[in-house]
Amino acid sequence: MTSYSRGDVILVEFAFSEETGSKKRPALIVSAENYHRQRREVIIAAITSNIRRVLFGDTMIVQWKESGLLFPSVVTGIVRTVKNDMIIRKLGTLPHQDFVGVQRRMRKSLGL
Repeated sequence: MTSYSRGDVILVEFAFSEETGSKKRPALIVSAENYHRQRREVIIAAITSNIRRVLFGDTMIVQWKESGLLFPSVVTGIVRTVKNDMIIRKLGTLPHQDFVGVQRRMRKSLGL
């Protein structure tokens, strides 16, 4: 079994909300290793290449190439839990400065 870490950029099989199919999308693992040891799932934030529409809670990725992404991208405020078997592969790791920005915006979004 492959283990994943907080800050990993992964490719995930996302099921559509209407349950009519799925699509492969990048995502950022935001859950901690303690969470991963207890479960067979991770908490992720979706990543999009739609950089023209940055909403409250979203974070522009400055070092997107270093993260394993193909295009300039945004970590969105869309957070969900996915089972490990939905993860296709690891694309890269979000650099520290970008991850700090994600943490800051998540705290603001959640009022923490």
